[in-house]
Amino acid sequence: MSIEITRRTALGAAAYLATLGLSDALAADSGPRMRVRLLETSDLHMFVMDWDYYHAKPDPTVGLTRVATLIRAARREAPNTLLFDNGDFLQGNPLADYIAAQRPGIEPHPLVATMAALGYDAAGLGNHEFNYGLDFLEATVRNAPFAFLCANVVRADGAPFLPPYTVLKRVFKDEAGAEHALRIGVISFLPPQIMCWDKARLEGKVEAGDIVLTARRLIPELREKCDLLIALCHSGIGTGSWTEGEEHAALHLAAVPGIDAILLGHAHRIFPGKDYASAADEVDAVAGRLHGVPAVMPGFWGSHLGVVDLNLRREGERWVVEKAEVEARPIYRREGGTVHELTSADAEVAASIAAAHAGTLGWIEQPAGMLDAPIYSYFVWAGYDPTTALVNAAQIAYAKPLLAAAGFGELPLLSAAAPYRVGYTPDSFIDIPAGPVPMRAVADLYIYSSNTVTVVKATGAQIVAWLEWASRVFNTIDPSAEGRQPLVNTRIPSYNFDAIAGLTYAIDVTKSSGRIADVRFEGQPLDLTREFAVVTNNYRADGGGGFAALKDAEILLRAPDTNRDAVFRYFGARPTVHVEDTTPWRFAAGRPVEVWFDTSKAAVPLIEGHKNTVLLGDGEPGYARIGLTIGRKI
Repeated sequence: MSIEITRRTALGAAAYLATLGLSDALAADSGPRMRVRLLETSDLHMFVMDWDYYHAKPDPTVGLTRVATLIRAARREAPNTLLFDNGDFLQGNPLADYIAAQRPGIEPHPLVATMAALGYDAAGLGNHEFNYGLDFLEATVRNAPFAFLCANVVRADGAPFLPPYTVLKRVFKDEAGAEHALRIGVISFLPPQIMCWDKARLEGKVEAGDIVLTARRLIPELREKCDLLIALCHSGIGTGSWTEGEEHAALHLAAVPGIDAILLGHAHRIFPGKDYASAADEVDAVAGRLHGVPAVMPGFWGSHLGVVDLNLRREGERWVVEKAEVEARPIYRREGGTVHELTSADAEVAASIAAAHAGTLGWIEQPAGMLDAPIYSYFVWAGYDPTTALVNAAQIAYAKPLLAAAGFGELPLLSAAAPYRVGYTPDSFIDIPAGPVPMRAVADLYIYSSNTVTVVKATGAQIVAWLEWASRVFNTIDPSAEGRQPLVNTRIPSYNFDAIAGLTYAIDVTKSSGRIADVRFEGQPLDLTREFAVVTNNYRADGGGGFAALKDAEILLRAPDTNRDAVFRYFGARPTVHVEDTTPWRFAAGRPVEVWFDTSKAAVPLIEGHKNTVLLGDGEPGYARIGLTIGRKI
């Protein structure tokens, strides 16, 4: 007689044995077990203090000071703990700019000293680490008391730029209290796109390789040297088949054998969580798994602490991951328009950065100029964008004499800029009152302090393609659908929505392609063969944002100054800056359509001054939802 044992029977038997205390008998190896906790910060962007430098007020939604409280609590819960940073720590706010403006080579960098005091075990580089140049970066990481790593960047001669990986040796206790020497391999990757995003600073000095190809080459080598292998992946979770040079390569990295856990970053999102709830089948957004590998992404600016608990079991001479738990612990939660603080600031971290913080506050409160009217970014998605118009005016004023001196003065001059502060968080909007303007407010108009003024030559056809790509920020609206539809595709960053001043044009959001229409220069239809000089920034000119229209565009000028400097000079060159809405684009649709977008709740009192808009109520947590009617024909 044969007996068929089904999966259900086997599971039932295992449960019965467990009740008898015999579950270990089912395991091939009942060796010692231990739990190892991995903690991660990523994309801090120099938000050390819980402070909003642009609006001169405390901000409990950001800051390493707040995350440090979570770090100390997490360590108390689990003694076998390792702490990592996953890059983009060095640049991103006025504190970063103030420190970078000091004499290079002053060591240690204040944030590196703070990280050392917090007991970081290793750190990987992100793409923004290169924004202040290689000299500043190398001075920052030189002689740090913990390892800085980067596997897929090498010098021009092929030598490693930084160590690709390290093996940490730690003595941890198992569940029975016995000590074990554990070798933890740590390897780090960043987007190879740094070679276009910071081309002027990196070309001829370093080269960046593909994340997955580098991993396939180095991980087997590292695996032989360690008991546990952790990948610091400054990259987001892309879907679809792998292609070489991918920016968001974390999912494909997870498919490389030998990795026990992946710490994510770059995308400024939360994983596990709803940000990736509709991702590929290989992505478990509830348990925090990529191809079954535990993975975490802790937001940005210190909003969360990544926590991965690995339960290890000893099998002969090696340790294996038996079980894992993943979470992104927040420093706050938002209910409606109210922020509820979940942590307090760590006094030691605040003290460690106090001198640089005080210097920054004094620096950014210096007067920069005057405005004759308020300026804000609350209604960009309704077609009112005086903030970007001001940046474009400043860029044209800066570049015009330089182009004339370089012999390109005969080309008609345009300028491209994007709205940078338009709701990345509920508080991330520009709102500058009329009157005296401090430096911090001007810095708020152009937050990317390392972008440099760059001028490209483009034909009318290239410019139309440029605008077409930028218009992806808007969803395709179905004119036959009932009810209001969401206008903005929040997956497309606002910094890729370039508005080109010097032209006028319409965007038909009811079309999925061919959206740009009625493009005019000086009131006449645009000649697609005519050549123009277009002021932009080095990020865009060198390929940032995937604008294929600029791939072969000739670069006419690489200026020595930043785009932010151009805005500062614009304020300094005139007694008062005149605020006007010269937004070059408008909406068009074959027939009226009803849409909505979310904006700051501070915009509610201003709605009456903006035609075709109406308050619908609350939007996503912390936002107000605005209804907009689009109906003017082309």
